[in-house]
Amino acid sequence: MQKSIERIAGDSEGVSYEFPVFRFTGTDKTAPSAYLQAALHAGELPGVIAIDTLMPMLEKAEAEGRITGNMTIVPWANPIGRAQYLYGDHQGRFHLGTRTNFNRGFPRLAAPDVALLPAHGTVDQRLKTRLLQLSIGHDIVLDLHCDDEGLAYLYVHTSLWPAMADCAAAMGVDAVMLWDEDPDGTFEGASIMPYQNVPADVACLDRRVATTVEYRGILDVDGALAGVDAEGLYRLLVARGIIRDQALPVPGSFAGLVAPIENIEMMPAPRSGAILYDVKPGDRVAKGARLATIVHAPGEPDGRAEVLAPQAGLILTRRSRRIIRAGEDLLKLVGDRKSADARSGTLED
Repeated sequence: MQKSIERIAGDSEGVSYEFPVFRFTGTDKTAPSAYLQAALHAGELPGVIAIDTLMPMLEKAEAEGRITGNMTIVPWANPIGRAQYLYGDHQGRFHLGTRTNFNRGFPRLAAPDVALLPAHGTVDQRLKTRLLQLSIGHDIVLDLHCDDEGLAYLYVHTSLWPAMADCAAAMGVDAVMLWDEDPDGTFEGASIMPYQNVPADVACLDRRVATTVEYRGILDVDGALAGVDAEGLYRLLVARGIIRDQALPVPGSFAGLVAPIENIEMMPAPRSGAILYDVKPGDRVAKGARLATIVHAPGEPDGRAEVLAPQAGLILTRRSRRIIRAGEDLLKLVGDRKSADARSGTLED
């Protein structure tokens, strides 16, 4: 294993940001390669501790000569967001200087060629360019995130499904959300869209993996869960030929939920106030079931507003804070049909 330090110069003199990159060199030049990063939203830590738990497994495989494909690993991909605090509260989702989400505004390339990437921009834009320089060209690209409170699930471009079903099975996730539009420039979109208009022998979509991994909720920073997630990542790397391990069986069929992103109901709050949930992630609900109550005028006879399910489906996530403004999203309900309020592209800011 080799470790290097990436340095991103800040937008003012005397300021810079650093993050480590770990590389494993495979023994087979024809084997696929992999890129893993965590905490692009710098406060989302389940992926960080999953990589921390995975690293000794990779070092053992390296010592035993079982790593066949090259791997690049970035355990904490956003040193800018990691350093951002406002009145003592960590702010890792948006760059405070540009007010841009760290997982939006990635360059859109017409082909998987790093020479097409821009050379200039604000510090957050230059970080995004550097992450793409590190990741483009790998057959497997995993971007590890988490939700507020939720199940473990993947976002997968429609061109990669069902070929990626073995990956979902290996990782043991609960659900897969399929998408085909990325107007906002997510890292996942920047990783897969350059392969959509190139020859099939270059795209190799049957062997390509690009996904946003949502590892449950932001408070699920737990050693036991990290072990489960690290084992899932390891199984994926074995299943896709990055690592040799004859002790692991081939992943079975994926038994979780698979649905288009258009089926997700985001459930905006009708009033501002305190949230009383009737459901939790993993619950299956019927149409018309009460999902939550918003207490907007405590103590008054008409001070509560109920939120009902517009269709039957599975509760995928819910927000972790219990205070909400009118119009903010309460949860993700994956319905059995397309939402009447379906959103294209990313679901949240």
